[in-house]
Amino acid sequence: MKTNKSFAKRLKVTKNGKIKARKAGQNHFNAKESRNKQLNKKRSTDFPMSQRDIRRFITKSK
Repeated sequence: MKTNKSFAKRLKVTKNGKIKARKAGQNHFNAKESRNKQLNKKRSTDFPMSQRDIRRFITKSK
């Protein structure tokens, strides 16, 4: 099965196999946020996925 490239580009697989994703709501309207909230938005979050979805959407490891 082909990898879903548009989905895979939004995710990053770590060395230990965890999946990280960018937090939503970072593109605009950030000037009114406090500096602390702005910095918290930069951090990526864990992205829970089932093994079935991982096999379907993300490239196989080497």
